[in-house]
Amino acid sequence: METWRPPDLVLRRAALAEGWSDDELQRQIARGELTRIRPGAYLPGTPDSHPTVRHHELVTATLAALRRPAVVSHQSAAVLHGLPLWGVPLDRVHVTRRPPASSAVGRYLCCHVAGLADDDVVLVDGVAVTSPARTLLDLARAVPFEPAVVLLDAALYRRMVDRLALDERVARLGRVPGARSAARAVRFADSRSESVGESRSRVLLARIGLAPTTLQLEVHRHDGAFLGRADFGWEDARLLGEFDGRIKYGRLLRPGQDPGDAVFEEKRREDAFRDEDWGVVRWTWGELTPAVLGPRVLRARERGRRRLG
Repeated sequence: METWRPPDLVLRRAALAEGWSDDELQRQIARGELTRIRPGAYLPGTPDSHPTVRHHELVTATLAALRRPAVVSHQSAAVLHGLPLWGVPLDRVHVTRRPPASSAVGRYLCCHVAGLADDDVVLVDGVAVTSPARTLLDLARAVPFEPAVVLLDAALYRRMVDRLALDERVARLGRVPGARSAARAVRFADSRSESVGESRSRVLLARIGLAPTTLQLEVHRHDGAFLGRADFGWEDARLLGEFDGRIKYGRLLRPGQDPGDAVFEEKRREDAFRDEDWGVVRWTWGELTPAVLGPRVLRARERGRRRLG
C-alpha cells in the first residue's frame, strides 16, 4: 500500500535499502540530528515537548508503518483537526477500519472497527481523517464528561460543526455503547466557552450547583458605553466570574504590546466593572477544585446579594 508521509520522515527499512547502516542512524540520533518517533521511524531535529506536536509526529510515523488502509480517528483525529485536548491520553495513534477487520491495541496503535459513511471521512493534509462531527461523537462516547465538553465547546466555538447537525447525529446513535454519555456532553456543550479553562470551569461550577446564569456577559456603563465581556455572570447577584489562564493574556495582546500592559488593561477593565456595581471573582488553573472555587464563588455571591439589599 502506498502510504502518505512527509518528505523528511526517515524510515529505517528505506534507509537500510539505500545503503545506510544502523550505526549511522544511531550516531545521528546521538548528535540530535534525528529523533526516534517510534521504532524504525525518525524525524530530523530534536523532539518537540508539546504533547500534541509529539502526537502528530507519532501519527505521521505510525501511518507510514501501516500495511493496510485506515482512517485516523478519535483523539488522533482531534489532534490533526487542531482541537484542544484535556485529560485524553496521547500515547497511541487511533485509527478506524471498516468491517470486516479486527480491532487491536498495541504499543503505538489502537485500531477500531466501525462503519464509516462517506461524509465521515475527510482529508487533512492528504491524510484520511474522521470528520470533525464524527471525531467529536467518537470521543464523546469514549472519554469522560469533562474532556468531552472541552472538545465539543472548542469545535462549536470555532464553528467546525453545526449545532443542529450535531444534535441530529446524536439522536441517530441509538443504543450503541456510550450514546447516552455523548448525548449528555452534547447537551451541555456551549459555543460561548472560549478556552479549555472556561469549559472546565463551567463543568465544575455546574457540578457543585453554582452554574452561572450566562456566559460572555456584556457589561455596559450607566450611559450605555460598552466596558467589556466577562467569562461568567451571575446576574441575580451582579457578580462576574473570570478564569485567569496565562494564555488568556496572550489572546489579549495587540501587535507590539507588552504582556504587562495587557495585565494592566485587564485590571483597569475590572475596576470599571466594579465602578458599575459589579462584583468580580477570579480563579486560576490551580484553583479549579470544588474545595477552592465553591467557597470563593459562594462568598462572592453572598456579598453581591447583600450589596443589592
